[in-house]
Amino acid sequence: MPWQTLDLMSQRLDFVLLAARGGVGFRELCRRFRISAPTGYKWMARYRAGGAAGLADRSRRPHRSPERYEGAVVDELLRLHTQWGWGGRKLHQRLRALGHEHVPAASTCTEILRRAGRFDAVPPPAQPYQRYERAVPNELWQMDHKGDFPTQAGPRCYPLTVLDDHSRYNLVLDAGERRDGPAVQGALTEAFARYGLPEAILCDNAPPWGSPEPICPYTRFTVWLLRLGVRVLHGRPYHPQTQGKEERFHRTLQRELLSRHTWRDLAHCAREFPAYRQRYNTERPHDALGGHPPVSRYRPSVRALPPELPSLEYAGHMQVRRVRDGGTLTFGGQTWYIGRAFAGLPVGLRPSPQADGQHEVWFAEHRIGNIDLTAERQPKHTPRSIYQR
Repeated sequence: MPWQTLDLMSQRLDFVLLAARGGVGFRELCRRFRISAPTGYKWMARYRAGGAAGLADRSRRPHRSPERYEGAVVDELLRLHTQWGWGGRKLHQRLRALGHEHVPAASTCTEILRRAGRFDAVPPPAQPYQRYERAVPNELWQMDHKGDFPTQAGPRCYPLTVLDDHSRYNLVLDAGERRDGPAVQGALTEAFARYGLPEAILCDNAPPWGSPEPICPYTRFTVWLLRLGVRVLHGRPYHPQTQGKEERFHRTLQRELLSRHTWRDLAHCAREFPAYRQRYNTERPHDALGGHPPVSRYRPSVRALPPELPSLEYAGHMQVRRVRDGGTLTFGGQTWYIGRAFAGLPVGLRPSPQADGQHEVWFAEHRIGNIDLTAERQPKHTPRSIYQR
């Protein structure tokens, strides 16, 4: 049983004085006063430290609470929330990275924001997800256009974004006026010159990297990538989750940058985009990276951008054919459709090791299709596709 409420201080003083005199065992004395041995030791320690005054009840208010955090830390927390719109966890990590002492716990940062009226008390329900990433930087880049938006001056902005799959490092954040192949190629050329070449790029099926031709998956833009030795991968149609990291980055970009400005013109976009990109890569804590910014895991590629496109040369055992302007070539007495994206360029043909009558079609270092001479022949002027449907 606890202490009796009647004359509590007298009972405590009586206990500690009797315990000091001895005569009965300490635990027996505790039993007679109806307290536990740990409680008895606690009051003995308080009496030795502070005398009779040390036996008074102490405040049970916690040493740290959201109400007690004041001054510079709270001011900086609210400033960062105004700037970024982050939640308590990211703000806690950022304050620690900035070297602040006595940084509140992540849950306390969240409570401070709630008390300041920054967001509702009930957080949105967490969504289940399955995370997957490439093993090293530059093994795969993800590329896409963020939804375009108008500027006050009239021209629309078509943000192009490229993200490294392993590190989430934002390689390109371009405020483009167009979304065609030459515009994207120009932005990527600058990224290749700075960061080197990736092994592959993942993109959706929309132009300029998605072909309008139903029987050929390549465009002039993707042919340019193949010549540089960069494989082109496409996500499944109508499955944007294939590019989940790009989709997630676009939501972050919308919340932390695009929705927080009234965009005057493309020059305004071009000024603000690089500043946000720098903060995102070097300052913003990323949950998937253990609270570290993307720059902590990214390193440039060892594959440098060549000064000019490599020449198209094929091994001696290959038969070389030049693709006509209409995207076709003749082989084995039949016309084969390669694609208008390859018009005027040579491709290499070699027998397939898997089956007789089959020939592989290569462009630079990439196998792009297959010629089947055993299939039923088509009319002479009806081209057959080298791509499997």
